[in-house]
Amino acid sequence: MKAENDQRTGLLYGFGAYGMWGIVPLFWPLLQPAGAIEILAHRMVWSLAFVGLALLALRRWGWIAELVRQPRKLALLGVAAALVTVNWGVYIWSVNNGAVVEASLGYFINPLVTIALGVLVLGERLRRAQWAAVAIAVTAVLVLAVGYGRPPWISLILAFSFALYGLIKKKLGMGGLESLTAETVIMFLPALGYLLWLGARGESTFTAQGPGHAVLLASAGLVTAIPLVCFGAAAIRVPLSTLGLLQYMAPVFQFALGVLYFHEAMPPARWAGFSLVWVALSILTWDALRTAHRSRATRLEAVPGPLVAPAAQAAPPVAPPAPAREPA
Repeated sequence: MKAENDQRTGLLYGFGAYGMWGIVPLFWPLLQPAGAIEILAHRMVWSLAFVGLALLALRRWGWIAELVRQPRKLALLGVAAALVTVNWGVYIWSVNNGAVVEASLGYFINPLVTIALGVLVLGERLRRAQWAAVAIAVTAVLVLAVGYGRPPWISLILAFSFALYGLIKKKLGMGGLESLTAETVIMFLPALGYLLWLGARGESTFTAQGPGHAVLLASAGLVTAIPLVCFGAAAIRVPLSTLGLLQYMAPVFQFALGVLYFHEAMPPARWAGFSLVWVALSILTWDALRTAHRSRATRLEAVPGPLVAPAAQAAPPVAPPAPAREPA
């Protein structure tokens, strides 16, 4: 019963995390007339404040002393901070410049780029279905390049920066809150310096657009921290295969917002390209579920059955009890 309740709670956290990431394109336009770099700088500064408060509430500070004694980890965190800065900045710019659909494509193809990096960087071997999915995704990018009249740079930058970020996070082996805290500490001084420079030039919108605008800019930290906390709560309660399926919620919501709310154009070539991406993701998901099922079946077969006495073997079978049900 407790395990079922934990999993149900984890699913709610997962839906919350990916749902919030999916509707975040509605938030960034509210911060205009601030430009993308100013919004990014505020996101860095206020994210540190909110994740710091979360760590304080959870009393999770012991990792800091260990981290500062590991220069290799600190160097990797610096690279991760640079990658997430690029990812956040390009995403904010794309949403506020009418490219929500192209941004959503970046997160659709991210799992496929991650697989490609696994082959190129980690030397992983792919199954045939994975090769087929990657090949279809490459074809989709070519089709979209023809449709856009250029390579879908926004999608590619978002996909590759986030895939590389994930690869480094895997090597770091740190929790989400701890890692984001360290990354925002690294980004804090450059971001704060930029905001002070804007203020000195009289170009900052933080104080010029009224208290409501200032509150919205500060809320960029909450928009970053809350989904991450929900994701962390989900990750310890539900299987990774379930999280892998939930991750598609965010780009689906973003795509729907781009088409239905922001009314971005979707000519036939873009529909064709996106359809190919969805076919590739369907193959990838089917293969992952099939592989997980086979692995589970193999593990169950490997578990030896209980030793049974000869007399018990000869006894007639007893009907199993009806499964317990939760009260209505």
